[in-house]
Amino acid sequence: MSKVFNNSVCKMFGIEYPIIQAGMIWCSGWELASAVSNAGGLGIIGSGSMYPEVLREQIRKCQRATTKPFAVNVPLLYPNINEHIELIIEEGVKIVFTSAGNPKTYTALLKSKGITVVHVVSTVKFALKCEEAGVDAIVAEGFEAGGHNGREETTTLVLIPAVRKAVSLPLIAAGGIGSGAQMAAAFALGADAVQVGSRFVASIESSAHPNFKAAVVAAKEGDTQLSLKQLTPVRLLKNKFFNAVDAAEKAGASSQTLQELLGRARAKKGMFEGDLEEGELEIGQVSASIMDIQPAAQIVEELMNEFNDVINKLKNWG
Repeated sequence: MSKVFNNSVCKMFGIEYPIIQAGMIWCSGWELASAVSNAGGLGIIGSGSMYPEVLREQIRKCQRATTKPFAVNVPLLYPNINEHIELIIEEGVKIVFTSAGNPKTYTALLKSKGITVVHVVSTVKFALKCEEAGVDAIVAEGFEAGGHNGREETTTLVLIPAVRKAVSLPLIAAGGIGSGAQMAAAFALGADAVQVGSRFVASIESSAHPNFKAAVVAAKEGDTQLSLKQLTPVRLLKNKFFNAVDAAEKAGASSQTLQELLGRARAKKGMFEGDLEEGELEIGQVSASIMDIQPAAQIVEELMNEFNDVINKLKNWG
């Protein structure tokens, strides 16, 4: 593996490698977060699928499992958001990633408590709002990403240089990144680090159901599609549930009808309980290139080794 990085993101978080594990609902518990942090990246607990008391337990277990920095991701549309913010402060979490909402809502409060704040965006417009809100860094997430996504369908290849040109904040690239070569490409576009989600879903420590992990490994090109754009856009593996949503959308279903179809706990049913037919299976396009389930530390090592190989080859290019 390479020497320790010393760029803006690594300095800000106190990590060795510019690899951030995405805070994915139902997949990113303390086991995965601590494993990635122990391997030199930044692990993130995904709080969007957790009741406050569960999140508190997850934070405490992560604190016992690693002495290295880790973060908590907080979707701002979460109904228990105020309780989450309060307990994150109480439990001494040092880094918070916010997403799916207005970055101004909690940034000032969190920073007043000495917490580093990062916000996830899918457009230049919202990157500029992040800068105005005073966040410490930005994750720019392209259309290829799994989970919640942007309606504009801007790809990572286009989004990262556009955001880099618009703002001066440290920039983390996300969406379609699951290899060292893709990581190197993100750096060439202007990123200071990468956020990796789908690749870590298929890890030993991921809290995803084994059925879902197996479906990710089995996924082929074209097996995912952006869906539910009238509600909150999300990229899904195609299955019985996806087909029902797709048919409803093509028939002109209202937001209310789609919400009723989505119902409650659909993502839990798919990703955590392993129902591959009726569950919501959120995953990125890069799933088509994921061929195995590995320990998180091995994933970090392979990302860095391939990144270094690519950079060295490019030095000799031409």
